[in-house]
This record gives sequence, structure tokens and C-alpha cells, in this order.
Amino acid sequence: MNGASRRTALVSGAGAPGGIGFAIARQLKDLGYDVSITATTERIVERAHELGVTGAVADLTVDSECLELIAKIPRIDVLVNNAGMASIGSPLGSDETASLTEITSAAWNRGIKRNLDTAFNLTKAALPKIRNSNAGRIVMIGSVTGGLMAMREQPVYAAAKAALVGLTRAIALDEAKFGITCNVILPGWVATDTQSEHEKVQGQNTPLGRSGTPEEIASLVTYLSSESASYLTGQALVVDGGNSIAEERS
Repeated sequence: MNGASRRTALVSGAGAPGGIGFAIARQLKDLGYDVSITATTERIVERAHELGVTGAVADLTVDSECLELIAKIPRIDVLVNNAGMASIGSPLGSDETASLTEITSAAWNRGIKRNLDTAFNLTKAALPKIRNSNAGRIVMIGSVTGGLMAMREQPVYAAAKAALVGLTRAIALDEAKFGITCNVILPGWVATDTQSEHEKVQGQNTPLGRSGTPEEIASLVTYLSSESASYLTGQALVVDGGNSIAEERS
């Protein structure tokens, strides 16, 4: 990309060095994008220094902080909503892992805020600038949980990620007139630096016999952000090593 055509990207949830968000930011940077990254804690400053990009701390569950973040970025061509899951800056506790009769309203609301409201707040704040792009791209990072499958005692996470698919399609429809595409990626088991031993075993039981890597998820984000994906919108793209198509497990 030359200076006149250099595109910009904002990636949320990029604070973990071995996480999906950081891998996305690194690949976009390597492709020549001007990248900004954000997370809920000061560790985003370290990630930004490592990549040579702009980093900012922001609580995306608060709409005013999203507006402040977007105001500091002159232009946005690509928005990647990766924030969610077990955010380091959020008080995730075992009370979110519970059946529907056991989960508290506070835990439910916290899970919805972290896994759904973050995408809503940041996208709403960024849309005026994305509409000014001649090829705006919005990419959501969801999950096969909720979007396609379910896990025991994860009702709030499944509900939030399922809603993210609906939000993606609604945005894709409404923003198409501005030339904006919006898609959601549904990863399965991914070997991030926070993957548990149980999750590693589950990854080994997929048809491909392993968990995916953050870089494999990031490569799909870079494609969806590109000109080559200009006619692909409103879709939920599964990246799970074939796990969702297998009726039998080892």
C-alpha cells in the first residue's frame, strides 16, 4: 500500500500477546495497514510498542469511552470487534458458568455487556467514520458456541455470541448502501495463551486433531478486510477444524 491508499484498522481485545486480537493486528500491520489496538488494561501499551502501532485503554462496555476512543482516530476503514470472552479487565467469575436457574442477573448482565455490548458500542461509535471509507469493513469475532453449538452451563456466553450473529446480519443489511460489508467469524477451539487443558483435549478430538491457531483466525480477518471480499457480507464463517460437522467424538 502506498501512502495515498494506505488503509486503517481498529482492532479491539488485542491485549493478550498470544491472543486472536494481537494476531489480527500483527497481520494487518504486516499487510501495510495503519493499525490501532485497544483493550481494557495497560498491557495494551506493551502490545502497541511491540507492533509499532497506536494503543489505547478503553472499557468498551461504556459507550462514552468508545466515543472518546473513536474521536482520537482520524479515519477507520476496517473495524475488528474481537473484545469479549474472559476480559482481563472485567470481573469474570465462576458465577457466569452456571445453568439458567443458577446464574444471577448480575452475572448475566456482565456477560452480555462484555460479549455483545462491546461490539454494539464500538461499532455504533465508529460507523460515521467507516461510512466515509470507500470500502468499509466490519468483522466480528464470535464463537461456534451460541452461533452454531452450545456448551453446558454457558447460557449467557451462548446467548451473547448468538446475538452477535444477528447483529452482524442487521448491520450488513443496513450499511450495504454505504459499501460496507459486515461478517462474523465463528472460531472453535483455538490455542491462545489462555487455553485450558480441557480445551486442549477438546481440540485434539476435532476431525483435524488439533486446536486452531490465532494466526489461522487472523488470516480470515485479513481476507474479509480486503478488496477481494467486497461481495461477501452478512455471513457467519465457521473455523473449527470440522468439529461442528462430526457426530462422533473419540
